[in-house]
Amino acid sequence: MRHTETHENSLTTFLTDTNQNVNPVERAVSSIAGGALLAYGLKQRGIGGALLSILGGGMLLRGATGHCHVYDALGVDTTETERRSPFRKSSLLTGKVHVTKAMTINKSQAELYEFWRNFENLPIIMRHLESVSKTDEKISHWRAKAPLGQTVEWDAELTSDVPNEKIGWRSLEGAFIPNSGVVEFLPTIERGTEVKVTLTYEAPGGKLGEWIAWAFGEEPSIQVAQDLRRFKSLMETGLIMKVEGQPSGREPLEKAMTAKA
Repeated sequence: MRHTETHENSLTTFLTDTNQNVNPVERAVSSIAGGALLAYGLKQRGIGGALLSILGGGMLLRGATGHCHVYDALGVDTTETERRSPFRKSSLLTGKVHVTKAMTINKSQAELYEFWRNFENLPIIMRHLESVSKTDEKISHWRAKAPLGQTVEWDAELTSDVPNEKIGWRSLEGAFIPNSGVVEFLPTIERGTEVKVTLTYEAPGGKLGEWIAWAFGEEPSIQVAQDLRRFKSLMETGLIMKVEGQPSGREPLEKAMTAKA
């Protein structure tokens, strides 16, 4: 019994007396994300799974002790920020992410604009979107997949609409992930149209959220590049590339639209 009590006291001392330099909000995020990464990594095989498990374990320890060795090396202490301003988020939990990708598609500006202007078409080419429904001429409701099998929903408004040239949108106040986007249809010297997509969003968990998304294959720049390839395939051939499981497979547009309906 005495041995057990000594062990428990040692653990408590370790968790509470460690030099803490991580504020409570970050600790909570680290604990949740670390547990998820550890569980996911243990289910995987090979080096990738082992690395995810190690990363998850490290994040769990970071959350439990409130101590970060990286912060030590950089001379960062977010507990001081928390004490000075409890409602101010640390830099790890904030920050916007910008993604810009472009691709030339052998179709006219008008054809590409017409498809994209109907936001309800976007889930056909964007794998992370489950649905987009029109509320009125400017407002639409979006539902998207998130890491760890979760979903997020928000309302967005049309911010710019230049026929055959440019479409812009942004989420309304209260969105869990504030975001905005612009797609431009630019003429090229030769045949075709350059489609340029620019997305901006605030990742929940800031940089930590970005790392988690990357680890679970949800890194936004990769998503946008894949979406543009699907859009190109759809508009040029009438078929849409299947990324899941069969990289070279394709499915007819009619089938894709039926599946999204």
